[in-house]
Amino acid sequence: MKLRPLILVIVLVAGFYYLSTHSNRILKPSWVTRPAHVELTEAAAPPAYDAEEQENISVYKKALPSVVNITSTAVAYDFFYGAVPQQGQGSGFVIDGEGHILTNFHVVEGARQVEVTTHDKKKYKAAIIGTDPQHDLAVIQIDSHAITPATLGDSRGLIVGQKVFAIGNPFGLSGTMTRGIISSIRSVRGQRGFIDEAIQTDAAINPGNSGGPLLNSRAEVIGINSMILTGGAEQSAGIGFAIPISTAKQVLDDLIHVGHARYPTLGVRTLPIGPELADQMGLSADSGLLIMQVVPGSAAERAGLRGGNERAYLGNTTILLGGDLIVAVDGEPVQDQQELAHIMQKHRAGDTVTVTIYRGKKKMDIKVSLGEARETA
Repeated sequence: MKLRPLILVIVLVAGFYYLSTHSNRILKPSWVTRPAHVELTEAAAPPAYDAEEQENISVYKKALPSVVNITSTAVAYDFFYGAVPQQGQGSGFVIDGEGHILTNFHVVEGARQVEVTTHDKKKYKAAIIGTDPQHDLAVIQIDSHAITPATLGDSRGLIVGQKVFAIGNPFGLSGTMTRGIISSIRSVRGQRGFIDEAIQTDAAINPGNSGGPLLNSRAEVIGINSMILTGGAEQSAGIGFAIPISTAKQVLDDLIHVGHARYPTLGVRTLPIGPELADQMGLSADSGLLIMQVVPGSAAERAGLRGGNERAYLGNTTILLGGDLIVAVDGEPVQDQQELAHIMQKHRAGDTVTVTIYRGKKKMDIKVSLGEARETA
């Protein structure tokens, strides 16, 4: 009687072993075949690219040799004040035969070391030559004269709907190209100031694309990819912004030769005035910039512009009344600080502009030789 359970166990184990090792043969359908040679349907000729594909390929081949990956190493400190190296990645592009590379300021901000990798995987140490934090621009340089410079286009006159291409190093994936259109041209607020006429695009721009080129269909650089709006997703949501290349061209000489951008300034602290405030204050114009304070030693002081001398309150804010009211610069109407900044971007320190003001009821044109923003910071 004791042998029955043992025999039953042996039968069950043997059955399980058979089923597990022979199930393929048992369950194999009758229509399964294993031919000695698999017959494939292959293309009769090499692929022929359509016009759109040819354009994409052409832009990529022309632009890629100029695009570089940038790795910056900064130093942070932990809870015990120990030095902790931190690395960031971005992109850039060569702008001349001397090895100068244009990128974003935030790509190299605070960097102790900067390394550049070219499209052919060669690595170079780079030096930071000049920075423009206000417009998020920087120039770095490597010791190489052999890299093909990018062709710089013109960002003036861009049209919404125009095709654009972005090449860079998103998420560390070097040599990546995306394509889209210009979605809008608008002023946007960067980390340190307004970027005038920024190029909005739906071409996918992700972390690591910063500093890389935005190109037109002729592979000409029209912008420097700078930032994205994500809604907190930390990746492309179809809204990216590029700094216009024309903005960068205005300061390139300064960045390379001086090390910073020499921005012009009037040297005044102002209050935007609308029709309601103008009426309450009894001003002679419906809108403009009321000068509350003239910075000592500034271009405005040298030209004789006047600030306010009568203290008043606008809500909880203290203001000064009685100063000159700026209504135009070089004939262009001025209603707020952003419009004044837009006009200043067309000039350099040392340029002379005509400032139209109301001093009381009297309208006057005053010549002002612009100072440098650093002088009156």
